[in-house]
Amino acid sequence: MDHIYEDIRKGERGAWISIAAYLILSAGKLVGGYFFASSALLADGFNNLTDIVASAAVLIGLRISQKPPDSDHPYGHFRAETVASLIASFIMGMVGIQVLVEAAKSLFMGKEASPDLWSAGVAAVCAVCMLFVYLYNRKLAKEIKSQALMAAAKDNLSDALVSIGAAVGIVGAQFGLPWLDVVAAFAVGLLICKTAWDIFRDSTYRLTDGFDQEELRDLRGTIAKTPGVEGINDVKARVHGNHVLVDVVIVVDPTLSLIEGHAISDKIEERMKKIHNIMNVHVHVEPREKSL
Repeated sequence: MDHIYEDIRKGERGAWISIAAYLILSAGKLVGGYFFASSALLADGFNNLTDIVASAAVLIGLRISQKPPDSDHPYGHFRAETVASLIASFIMGMVGIQVLVEAAKSLFMGKEASPDLWSAGVAAVCAVCMLFVYLYNRKLAKEIKSQALMAAAKDNLSDALVSIGAAVGIVGAQFGLPWLDVVAAFAVGLLICKTAWDIFRDSTYRLTDGFDQEELRDLRGTIAKTPGVEGINDVKARVHGNHVLVDVVIVVDPTLSLIEGHAISDKIEERMKKIHNIMNVHVHVEPREKSL
């Protein structure tokens, strides 16, 4: 189990990088938006301030996940990571809706004076920086199988897209094409809402013990191929944070001794760890019914 906690600590690094990036970039956008008279850049800067809350929620979730099992949480606190993803999805959804509302206001109220073109440069540079943060966090999330960090990475991508949309709108205003801003804002807002929905759906699916049936069939196949297993009466699995818990009922030869049945259980646990990287397997052994 030690490596699981080590992976969570690695995930914290990604959350801290996100927070640091949001602090620096939001400051740059707010200053740039003020000096270059860009409402789009100012809005993007304030948006980044709210994203600090999402990243902080992920960080807190990862911290709680590291708490060892206790009497109230015998399986540990790993699901705090999934709850953090759920919170991040709500924040992303609110940001996406806000982007859509602002785009609608721009469509019906018209645009104000064109901002300085330098503000587009600031937005573009911030977008590139956030894309690098996204790529780093996505790679780390896949490496440690962290749902919360992957949610943070998707939030990073959403913010990069918001900055790109702001840059497109500013450039469009300079060339007499203000509708580009509205189109870009609607596209970005819809994409953020779609990403938030995907994270929300995945988080609630995991929290209600949903599990992919194709993956469950793979686990069942591995167990069925274990020497001594004559059948499988039942197999269940659920996601607990960044790892999987498996419960299986196997059928064995009724003439086997208790020690031999225990050895088969140990072999199943060993194979599940080696092939699927699953550390928690609960095996219930039942004797094969004798033919009449």
